[in-house]
Amino acid sequence: MITLEQVEKLRDRANVSYDEAKAALEIANGDVLEALIQLEKKGSVAPPPGGGYYSSEKGAPEPEAPAYGKQWKKHAHGRRDGEEGPFKRLVKFCGEIIRRGNLNSIDVVKDGEVKTTISITILVLLMLLFFWITVPLMVIGLFCGFRYTFRGPDFGKEAVNNAMDAAANTAESIKRSVMDGQGEAK
Repeated sequence: MITLEQVEKLRDRANVSYDEAKAALEIANGDVLEALIQLEKKGSVAPPPGGGYYSSEKGAPEPEAPAYGKQWKKHAHGRRDGEEGPFKRLVKFCGEIIRRGNLNSIDVVKDGEVKTTISITILVLLMLLFFWITVPLMVIGLFCGFRYTFRGPDFGKEAVNNAMDAAANTAESIKRSVMDGQGEAK
């Protein structure tokens, strides 16, 4: 039985389509090397330099990497040329998140006038570090007539701001009903 792992391994080595790799493996009864030879005979893959023969004699030149597929030299750290390590990928990911957070912001608006603008990066840090202070202050701000509007290439969407307006309208409605209830109680 041909496994997905075998097909992917052959695809990586031979740089062929999934169907070509699967068909070659079926002909070779699951033998990846035999399937690679089948693909070479078919002309889908270029044969390795030197006709596939290498010398182990002293002074013989080092064999070149096979000409097919994604074959890069592996280094001592186990990665191939051009591959990034997990730490480097994490740093890049975090950098991209911070960059996007700095491009987008939230405006605090009262009576149609922008009182302050805070980058999303700062807002997230405040939420993470001072959640129990930041969230209540934002809710209190809604009851005091403040509105929050997101701005930027990622958050400046109408749906997000409509949701924020709905929250502000709900807070205003609750405030009015409480005030009306107090007026009736007197």
